[in-house]
Amino acid sequence: MRKTMLATAAMLTLCSAAFAQSTVVITDPAPTGSVVLPGEVRTYVMEQNTPSVVYDGEITVGATLPDTVEIHTVPNVDGYGYTVINERRVIVEPKTHRVIQVLE
Repeated sequence: MRKTMLATAAMLTLCSAAFAQSTVVITDPAPTGSVVLPGEVRTYVMEQNTPSVVYDGEITVGATLPDTVEIHTVPNVDGYGYTVINERRVIVEPKTHRVIQVLE
């Protein structure tokens, strides 16, 4: 009887360990600028001589900029716009004004 209980306990331990190894946890992407920009977007934005806008607020990934901030388009690439705020280049989703990445 004791051997049967030990064998059962061992099997449960092995099964739970195997189950734990196959578990996948999916989370939302971290809002830390982990988006990988196409190289041509970054290059284009860094080469532009766009005047900086003064903005009283923190510019963070995921934040939405007010409609008063002018967003410039990136030619031949959909889904990316940019602006320069407080001397920092900011990649923005043009339709929503949501900050995608802050370039340093």
